[in-house]
Amino acid sequence: MVAGETSGDLLAGLLLNGLKARWPNLQSGGIGGPQMVRRGFDAWWPSEKLAVRGYVEVLRHYREIAGIREQLKNRLLSAPGQRPDVFIGVDAPDFNLGLEAALKADGIRTVQFVCPSIWAWRADRVEKIRRSVDHVLCIFPFEPALLATHGIAATYVGHPLAAVIPMQPNRQTARRTLGLHDEDTVVAILPGSRKSEIEYLALRFFQAAALVKRAKPAIKFIVPAIPALKILIERLADEAGVRADVQIVAGQSHAVLAACDVTLIASGTATLEAALFKRPMVIAYNMNWLSWQIMRRKQLQPWVGLPNILCRDFVVPELLQDAATPRALADALLQWVDAKSSAPEKITAVQQRFTQLHALLQRDTSQLATDAIQKILET
Repeated sequence: MVAGETSGDLLAGLLLNGLKARWPNLQSGGIGGPQMVRRGFDAWWPSEKLAVRGYVEVLRHYREIAGIREQLKNRLLSAPGQRPDVFIGVDAPDFNLGLEAALKADGIRTVQFVCPSIWAWRADRVEKIRRSVDHVLCIFPFEPALLATHGIAATYVGHPLAAVIPMQPNRQTARRTLGLHDEDTVVAILPGSRKSEIEYLALRFFQAAALVKRAKPAIKFIVPAIPALKILIERLADEAGVRADVQIVAGQSHAVLAACDVTLIASGTATLEAALFKRPMVIAYNMNWLSWQIMRRKQLQPWVGLPNILCRDFVVPELLQDAATPRALADALLQWVDAKSSAPEKITAVQQRFTQLHALLQRDTSQLATDAIQKILET
């Protein structure tokens, strides 16, 4: 298995639950993170090695990433006892599809867990997917039919997070866990899970927090930080002059999302988690200018945030690249904060949309994915 970054590690960990229940003596290894290791996975390289986003950023790390992929390919194809019954690539399509193509060509069954976003951008990937994988495990319901039109076998398995996150999150318990009071107005700040995202986003997020704090001094801010990036986040909060006003905790992103009233959040899987927690949000993103120009030209629809893509509507605001100024971010946050008392129906409408989305994505992913993999192994 190969899973890149935090979200892939989480998805792969949940999948491993189903695989180990079906095959108790399962042996798994490759590239993974702590969630996978906790389930007996042998991580030959840590998933953080693949946690790079953006064209220019990838180029800077290309030699190291390409080297890891080549070593992994050689190990799986030629090392005694390492040849797997099935290879599962979890998200990370830029890394996994090329590896899967080589493995499939040599007779190893290949599965891609999470369909590359051909419906959002990179439609040119379709042919590469067909060459590379025997089956795609899809986390969104419309994807199998789309892949079928291109002759690619796929199964909708639901989104694992929809089964993990309760339909009605317990805000009160989460607040007690984090030392917050029931009457507090709480803003969660999630500037990303990659170092590159934090470097591009965290400072402007904290500058926005300073503006919000000036307008609403009683507001509480909380940031769930990946432990390895906590020092960087603390430094950027200090640079923005809000270190004393921001509670930075190690991990606990789900507790933070359950506890908050609204979140300022980097575009990515975390936005879907926030939607499943039924939280209003402001989605933002900023990256290297050249990466942004390339990505924008490949975009196939008007939305970037997953909640908006899945709802086919701008349910929550998106502020991207040059539009993601501290002032604009602060104003968008304050609109949600003010709606809590002046327009509660606006928040209720968002919560209803996200509840419908949650129900659509809620399936027994571990079992459905394991069933699909077993059928692949039997053919």
